[in-house]
Amino acid sequence: MNARSQVFELSVEGRQIEEVVSSVFHTLLLHRTLGKFHYKQEGSYSIGTVGIVDVDCDFLDFSYVRAASDDLDSSIQKEIGVFRDTLREGPGCGQISLEFYQKKRARWPFMAECIPWEVWTIKLETLTLANENERQVCREKLGEILAEKVMHVAEAMNRHEYVPKMPNQSELDLIFDTSYRDVQPYLFKISHQTTGPIPTSVGTTMRKLLKDTLALDL
Repeated sequence: MNARSQVFELSVEGRQIEEVVSSVFHTLLLHRTLGKFHYKQEGSYSIGTVGIVDVDCDFLDFSYVRAASDDLDSSIQKEIGVFRDTLREGPGCGQISLEFYQKKRARWPFMAECIPWEVWTIKLETLTLANENERQVCREKLGEILAEKVMHVAEAMNRHEYVPKMPNQSELDLIFDTSYRDVQPYLFKISHQTTGPIPTSVGTTMRKLLKDTLALDL
């Protein structure tokens, strides 16, 4: 199976890393999370509801919606926090991926095989801005760009493409992460890496955008 993949490339200030990644990953997980399954008998079940929470960003002109699960939020923020710290201390370029996968049982003594079916990657380049005017422009422009990315996610999720079929009770943990108390996301993992400067025009584009916008304000 070939996993569907999407890549977003963005230039951000160091303090914006966490909010940028969180807004995209939480949007994805909101679409890939169900309420807890309650089985009455094999083949007969009900699904609980997923509450939502509005989140206002501190360093972006942007708000997003996430699943109302503190446990899910905590596990995501832990991974994003490690990526943020590594990126800010390192070379300034890196990428972080959210991968959805399913498990295929293997014969003993082998481990179950993990088969990815969807991967979303955010490539980031950190910017150093000269003054508060540039920061404000970056805050506004990045908010507009993120709104476009979130709309793209919503459109992609509404397409009739592959997701694992609903499992029997005995196979539930091959498709869903059942460790959370209040929600049941599809199995996922977050991975990241930092690199040296990557060959991208995104940083150059953002700097030109800042320069042109500030020139218009003069």
